[in-house]
Amino acid sequence: MLNIRLTRVGKKKQPTYRVIVVEKARDPWGKALEILGHYNPRTKEKALTIDADRVKYWIEKGAQPSNTMHNLLIREGIISDKKKKSVRISKKRTAKKEEKDKEKAEAEAPKEAPAEEKPADTPVETSKEEKPTEEPKEEAPKEEPKDEPKPTSAEASADKPEEKPAEEKKEEPKAEEPKEEDKKE
Repeated sequence: MLNIRLTRVGKKKQPTYRVIVVEKARDPWGKALEILGHYNPRTKEKALTIDADRVKYWIEKGAQPSNTMHNLLIREGIISDKKKKSVRISKKRTAKKEEKDKEKAEAEAPKEAPAEEKPADTPVETSKEEKPTEEPKEEAPKEEPKDEPKPTSAEASADKPEEKPAEEKKEEPKAEEPKEEDKKE
């Protein structure tokens, strides 16, 4: 299959391109079937000098322009079609973008939810005459289960390992104080 594509020529950091016809599987810097023109993206007009008749000839023969070349040919008016996407996003980058969008949507969702939600248990207000007289129900205090004994102070301190190192640290500076023997001398 033939392909119409750009091949880079020019100096470092000063790209210019050739428009070539080449077999799709071949190296674009290798031998081309034909050079159709030149493209310089560094000029204000992004100059494309191309032989339109030869481009149409190769397209009739079955050559497919690359996405970028397709868009350039549309811009020049050589072919008429819709522009194609010429930049691809990798799967890894797409996954990161979707994850970021989900986080953003989750962050915005709680802000909107309280304004929209109304509690279903709140009764609709009626006039004073129509209000039913209900006495508030008293809730029984919750009792702790009797099967489980309450932890003693020793067990409670065993559950909190964070406090022990703090106590040990406080004791260390006291140990550094001069001994009684040193004071007598």
